Amino acid sequence: MKPTLLILAAGMASRYGSMKQIDGFGPNEETIIDYSIYDAIKAGFGKVVFIIKEEFVENFKAIFEPKLNGKIETDYVFQNFDLKQFGIEEEIERAKPWGTAHAILAARNTIKEPFCVINADDFYGFDAYQKMVHFLNEEVNGSNYSMIGYEIGKTLSEYGSVSRGVCKVDGSGNLEEIVERTKVFKDGDHIVYEENDTKHPLAVDTRVSMNFWGFTPEVFKTTEDLFCKFALENKDNPKSEFFIPLVAENLVKSSTADFKVIPTDSKWFGVTYKEDKPIVQASIDQLIKDGIYPDNLWN
Repeated sequence: MKPTLLILAAGMASRYGSMKQIDGFGPNEETIIDYSIYDAIKAGFGKVVFIIKEEFVENFKAIFEPKLNGKIETDYVFQNFDLKQFGIEEEIERAKPWGTAHAILAARNTIKEPFCVINADDFYGFDAYQKMVHFLNEEVNGSNYSMIGYEIGKTLSEYGSVSRGVCKVDGSGNLEEIVERTKVFKDGDHIVYEENDTKHPLAVDTRVSMNFWGFTPEVFKTTEDLFCKFALENKDNPKSEFFIPLVAENLVKSSTADFKVIPTDSKWFGVTYKEDKPIVQASIDQLIKDGIYPDNLWN
């Protein structure tokens, strides 16, 4: 059975709300999601599942079904605030969703095969999908998961600082820990992160997580158990979020599962600042000139 691509798109509602796609970056207004799915199909994924808010399902179907019909199977699952589905009877007030690890639980009854999780608005490059498919077909099991590790120097913005999950990798290439650095930027010829007004250097090839993870469905049970605990512990903290790295860290520290950090040389693109958009467009234009993508993705 081919692996599944699970796309975290529930946070994109406001931009999809008026039936508008997120920003177009390709020559025919192709979105970053379009390029992600194109790469995933080419790499050998058999299905794409979108995690969205339920009220946007018709919008998403109208946008993606005509393009993807006959090319890859599609499905839609919904992230919501209902805690009773997890056996939590307490009412917990929230202003925003519970985070990425909570989001993937929306797919727990839908996905039965190895799968990977990506962000909807990140451009990862074909190499990452190819390597992930190989891992999901050949190596993954309930105690051996993975993460694509990007070189930090290939993930920065020219226009300000970014947050990055900085990885510590052991001698076997497995994740030891992942530390969220909230202020990473280029400082002259160097890359640094700032903490308490002090700058700390980072090697240009330091591996970081861009939220590209490989799992089996066994991860859902662990994630659900951890989420129930997290929700109750954070019931008075409406801004707390339950992220995938928290699950990874728990699995690694408890020796329940290893996470292979799969290195990629791909350049990651994303729009952290509005000034990043022309850079992403120019990068995609160059990939088209180099023959990596066709002028028109879906025709």
